[in-house]
Amino acid sequence: MMPRAAAGIVAGALLASGAWGTVATGSSPVAAADLHLRGQLSDIQHVVVIYQENWSFDSLYGRFPGARGWADAGRITQVDGRGAPLTSLPQPVGEDGKTPDPRIPAGLPVQPYDLSRFVPPDGVTGDLVHRYYQEQVQIDRGRNDRFVSASDNGGLVLSHYDATAMPEGRLARDHVLADNFFHSAFGGSFLNHMWLVCACTPRWDTHQAPVPASKVAQLGPDGSLLRDGYITPDGHVVNTSFTVNHPHPASFDAPDQRGLLVPNLDEPTIGDRLSDAGVPWRWYAGGWDAALQGRADSTFQFHHQPFAFFRRYADGTEAKRRHLADESAFLDDLHAHRLPGVSFIKPLGVDNEHPGYATLLKGQDHVASLVAAIQASPEWRSTAVIITYDENGGRYDHVAPPPGDRWGPGVRVPAIVVSPFARRHLVDHTRYETVSILRLIERRWRLEPLGERDAEANDLTAAFDLGS
Repeated sequence: MMPRAAAGIVAGALLASGAWGTVATGSSPVAAADLHLRGQLSDIQHVVVIYQENWSFDSLYGRFPGARGWADAGRITQVDGRGAPLTSLPQPVGEDGKTPDPRIPAGLPVQPYDLSRFVPPDGVTGDLVHRYYQEQVQIDRGRNDRFVSASDNGGLVLSHYDATAMPEGRLARDHVLADNFFHSAFGGSFLNHMWLVCACTPRWDTHQAPVPASKVAQLGPDGSLLRDGYITPDGHVVNTSFTVNHPHPASFDAPDQRGLLVPNLDEPTIGDRLSDAGVPWRWYAGGWDAALQGRADSTFQFHHQPFAFFRRYADGTEAKRRHLADESAFLDDLHAHRLPGVSFIKPLGVDNEHPGYATLLKGQDHVASLVAAIQASPEWRSTAVIITYDENGGRYDHVAPPPGDRWGPGVRVPAIVVSPFARRHLVDHTRYETVSILRLIERRWRLEPLGERDAEANDLTAAFDLGS
């Protein structure tokens, strides 16, 4: 077995007492969920990645027993644009991004507050800015002190729910919660989905189309952001954008809009590595079929479909037909005993927990139902499920990201490992990031790394009970 970062593990002995009860799947406990196996990495025949949206670690698991959460945060300081400490939080705005949310008072202290006092976890709140340049300002070289002042909804950045007893939290209590897992790229969903599949920040190919000048960010001499955009001055695509392939918003088919679509990308992906090695894999997206047919659900997010940006999975290719599927096909494949070696599940917006258009509890229920279906199948005995979030969604976390490179890593996010091979009742303190998922897949199937970051990342094996 590969060496484990044993020093980075703290067993949650208090969690093992049974006080947490039984993890329920559906209306009654499933015996298979309690299966605990010890084996080799090669005994994991199926890796299922469920990729949710936009919560920092502290904003969901800051109260999780044994985790590095709010109790470890100490005094929290937030400063304004001049560096002066803030004394209160601004009024949060609601779903429209403009109107003050009357449910949440203005003038709350600059400290974490339980959002459930004002909005239950089955309610919808406003969204918060989560973009490439803004997150770097918020992190402020590791001081994490500009989350409020660099946000468009600063009154929400310190809000949190306690997800410990929610559906995903119950899975974490019975299996493994990683409390030192960071999203790999600064900013939002687009770039972090790219890092999940290619460990890269894509570059606009000027041989296919000129860079749209109106979408290029402008920076001052000191690197400060003068005008935002989704393309960096040197041509990298970092913020929300759409592919020249389908699906993309219908409005971009207009002649004056097509030049804004990202040309086909040619960087290698984990899908390429798996296919070249003969390992079956699929990306399952909620609402995919309807979006391809031009009937996209109002919460379908086109920029959450990273493989569609790549030439190998372009419109009309066999690879697209074979590997990019609707989420409903996941359950079909599972029930027909044709679960691929690697599955990525991207729930439809209404099920992905994203503030602003989804509710936390509905998304948690959806994830738990997917895990329950896996646990009830014969494939459960050889499966590892990884549940994590693309990025922090603009919410605060008290742990500074580790040193990295130009692209990240960004803020700490939750990650949960559920498997018969997972250690039980464990809080894993090993440092991970989004590309640690790639490293696990690469190690399991002996694939060449995609880049330096995934080659050097810890590979999540510390979360498993694997023999030597």
